[in-house]
Amino acid sequence: MPIEGISDRANKVYDAMKAAGATTEEKMRDADAITKMARLPKGMVLSALQELEAKGYAKRRAREKAAGYYLTK
Repeated sequence: MPIEGISDRANKVYDAMKAAGATTEEKMRDADAITKMARLPKGMVLSALQELEAKGYAKRRAREKAAGYYLTK
């Protein structure tokens, strides 16, 4: 079921992350992995992740190499 108030792209990224189980900080994924799961160009995935973050649906954690993302709702 699509989330109200976010773009179709952000919904697709949200669904891909949920299906992959990226729902806790221990199971977070980087943007490259999410790009493969959502089958969208990386630029679209990054903007969708920013949108999800701004709306409170995702969190970003800085790590040594690539930042990780996980769902909060």
